[in-house]
Amino acid sequence: MSKPDKVEKDGAAKKTGLIVIAAVIAVVAAGGAIYYYRGGFGAPEVEPMAKGDPDPALLMQAGPLPDFVLGNADAANIIVEYASMTCPHCAQFQKVVLPQVKAKYIDTGKARYILREFPLDNLAVAAFMLARCSGDTRYYPMVDALFETQETWAVPGSEGKDKLLQIARQAGFSKERFDQCLADKDLFNKIVETRSRAHQKFGVNSTPTFFVNAKRLTGDHELKDFDAMLGEAGAATPAAGNGPATSAPPEAPQPNASEPSAGAEPSPDARPPTDSGAGSAAPSSTPESNPQSQ
Repeated sequence: MSKPDKVEKDGAAKKTGLIVIAAVIAVVAAGGAIYYYRGGFGAPEVEPMAKGDPDPALLMQAGPLPDFVLGNADAANIIVEYASMTCPHCAQFQKVVLPQVKAKYIDTGKARYILREFPLDNLAVAAFMLARCSGDTRYYPMVDALFETQETWAVPGSEGKDKLLQIARQAGFSKERFDQCLADKDLFNKIVETRSRAHQKFGVNSTPTFFVNAKRLTGDHELKDFDAMLGEAGAATPAAGNGPATSAPPEAPQPNASEPSAGAEPSPDARPPTDSGAGSAAPSSTPESNPQSQ
């Protein structure tokens, strides 16, 4: 190889190296303050429990994050939902079925409801982080707002984060507070741990997954399915004098108009799962491979 050719080749190699470094810097910069889970949402350290009914005491045992209870903390019946903010079935439940369940069982003191995080992708983690950062009394209003507007922000690429910022601003977040929330590594890790615990100990591998008095809810997750289980439990009303677990939440902000397979590494720009109907398919970017509603 002639000396001029060698010099030109070395120069091209250096140029390529600089381009690669610049691309890496751009990716890191684009990530901004949000943490991304690089271990793979799947890759559990232990085999998950088979689908079934978990031990009631274990299900209600304190997890990595405190539970936010909707309804009377002493209600005789307990509804636990594991959901993902980017799951279309979860949004459908939140908008259509939960108001019916709330009117019939939660507002009447017959049942309490607990939502727990089971993110299917990184954008869902970010959304849950924002709900947590909203504060105790604003948690469920923020969840409602995010599910109500899911179609506008659950999109691939950095646009999803930009859309979340718009919604967060209307909920009272400044850009600085938004960035600080998504930079909270401890909160991020605890949300991921909540998801892993549900998969490994309670056999959760799709969203939404419900447990009514520690029994796995089957069917279409409609009011009639809750009626069947709560009817069997008697839907008892707690004794008078028990106060509500949380004060009536303020009005939700009005924005402008998946368990991955073991070892899978969700992309920062992972698309939310498509609405392909009920099923327990394992998720490709969730603990077993983008699960849908079971």
